[in-house]
Amino acid sequence: MPPPMNAPSSAPVKKLGVCNLCEAICGLEITLEAGAVTGVRGNPDDPLSRGHVCPKGVAIADVYADPERLRRPVRRDRSTGEWTEIGWDEAFDLVADGLASTINAHGRDAVGIYLGNPNVHSLGSMTHGIGLVKALRTRNTYSATSVDQLPHQLLAHLMFGHQLLLPIPDIDRTDHFLVVGANPMASNGSLMTVPDFPQRARDLKRRGGRLVVLDPRRTETARIATEHHFVRPGSDAWVLLAMLQVLFADGIATAPAHAHGLEAVEAAVADFTPERAAAMSGVPAEEVRRLARELAAAESAVVYGRVGVSTHEFGSVCQWAVNVLNIVTGNLDREGGAMFTSPAIDVVGRGIIGRGHHGAWRSRVRGLPETASELPVSALREEIETPGEGQVRAMLTLSGNPVLSTPDGARLDEALAGLDFMAAVDIYLNETTRHADVILPPTTALERDHYDLVFQTLAVRNTARFTPAVLPPGPGTRHDWQIYRELALRTVARLDRQPSRRKRLALRARMTASPTRLVQLLLLSGRTGVTLRKLRASPAGIDLGPLRAGLLPERLQTRDHRIDLAPALVLDDLARLAAVPAPVEGELLLIGRRHQKDCNAWMHNVERLTRGRPRHHLLMHPDDLAARALADGATVRVTSRVGTVDVEVSATEDVMRGVVSLPHGYGHARNPGMSAAARVPGVSINDLTDPERLDVSGNAALSGVPVTVSSVPG
Repeated sequence: MPPPMNAPSSAPVKKLGVCNLCEAICGLEITLEAGAVTGVRGNPDDPLSRGHVCPKGVAIADVYADPERLRRPVRRDRSTGEWTEIGWDEAFDLVADGLASTINAHGRDAVGIYLGNPNVHSLGSMTHGIGLVKALRTRNTYSATSVDQLPHQLLAHLMFGHQLLLPIPDIDRTDHFLVVGANPMASNGSLMTVPDFPQRARDLKRRGGRLVVLDPRRTETARIATEHHFVRPGSDAWVLLAMLQVLFADGIATAPAHAHGLEAVEAAVADFTPERAAAMSGVPAEEVRRLARELAAAESAVVYGRVGVSTHEFGSVCQWAVNVLNIVTGNLDREGGAMFTSPAIDVVGRGIIGRGHHGAWRSRVRGLPETASELPVSALREEIETPGEGQVRAMLTLSGNPVLSTPDGARLDEALAGLDFMAAVDIYLNETTRHADVILPPTTALERDHYDLVFQTLAVRNTARFTPAVLPPGPGTRHDWQIYRELALRTVARLDRQPSRRKRLALRARMTASPTRLVQLLLLSGRTGVTLRKLRASPAGIDLGPLRAGLLPERLQTRDHRIDLAPALVLDDLARLAAVPAPVEGELLLIGRRHQKDCNAWMHNVERLTRGRPRHHLLMHPDDLAARALADGATVRVTSRVGTVDVEVSATEDVMRGVVSLPHGYGHARNPGMSAAARVPGVSINDLTDPERLDVSGNAALSGVPVTVSSVPG
């Protein structure tokens, strides 16, 4: 007898999917049996990822099947702390009532919003989450941007005219790749979508190219590099500026006709000599000179700086210097240099994502400037705790865990507990969402259609790919875009001060169309000839070719279509850099680190990804341990200005003397919402990072935090 028509087939079925857990957006080949995922491998036909997959991609089905994952809305009883599953309509109304009543009583800025990194990895969040944020119209909007990448976006805005007009290293054709404070072997690229970095690095060296790394830790990338130099945390700006000074002194720094301010740059860096850089960074002066001259002499070269140079007090100076080095060596908009993408959906050129701005308003307590309508997340805790007009009284978090991932997380944890109301859109009960009154969980990556609006804009090759959902959504579940639609429409309907009827109708129209329909319309109105029909017919993706040179000055979004080499915001900050005191003998500076098997503050509860050697330990040089009479493997106490944690220590010469390292946002050990089996050991580095240490952009200075390390009393 044949099986019933609706019964799932037991024969294996292969479908193409995508891993959107990190920026590499690797194509996947997924095996299904009886509706369950039984195998995940890289798709060799994907024109960008070329069959590469990292452990996170293999574990994507584990996230889908995780018993800890929420599948229905839950409500917290504030008197008992107990959670109860509720229906979607009740959940939507509770959240809309909580947000609208706060706005009606205290004004729109009394609602705070925090957006975590997973939002940019979801098509529905990109198309509809932004609509929800705009509908609430609060100035108290925060995101992970001001934790790790704000200097990049701000400098792109100031120099090139758009916050996402970011130069991408043309790694597949470069001869000289200088990596500063980045670890693409672990990250798969960041603000540089580069799946299969290991093979691309091998190809670079096979064609005679060089991979040079500057980092205070011998990272996975440094281990495979042609050469690696230890750099004192927070001193990267001195080295980069000294390299510029050498190029000007040698008379080889030039700029294209569509750039202005070269003379101002030369004057600004004149006193930042290699000798001063050596004293501040530990990189010998002659090495700084050699690095600069070899960069300029290479047939093609590119400088790439990432988290390590974004997350200290001079991140904007660093990112400016990286851009200027690429420009004055003739390597911007050049094959093998720093180039701009030509995506099928051009979110930059078509204005789908705004150009950005800076300082249009400031935070209420500390007067910190907004950037692109977001305030620095380092200000969030004080905006909740400080009474007065505009005090944050209600919070909405969208796929984020700021208690683990933002500065002084322990105090933010306390502040969230004092809110009048909180809601979260999240699949987990975590350190942050445990404070929510209502949690609304969306579907996971395997259950929804996907198109990468952002990461195809940041990729090392021009490709386009649309991925239909691999699995049907679970019974009674909701996609994130459906959740955002209901929250936006229901909250606005409850406001005392209603938008005009025209604006309400426009909001409804925008929030009702599905993300897939919006992608279809954007492709149809584009100029590349790529359509949704063609993408469905080529599920592995369409190759649009390597990055193209000669896009400037037309691609620039500045009003005069010229590059501003000398933005005042950065040049003014050089005086603050010059005043930094010399290193203190015996001082310890804390840096973060990331691992290929996790992504910031989540995936630490996935058993497949937490196997193997412990990775939560504090890394410390043996000489620094000996100087403090501490033993390898012991539990030590790490103390900063804002907090103290106890953690096991591992001796290693992979960190330079005077440097200690903890993973960023790691561990669920203190989360009572997760089962004991899911609570991996570890502490959050952000119980030690200091919200008062900021870059001029407002980005958190998570790297180079002064700490002491001692034995645990008793």
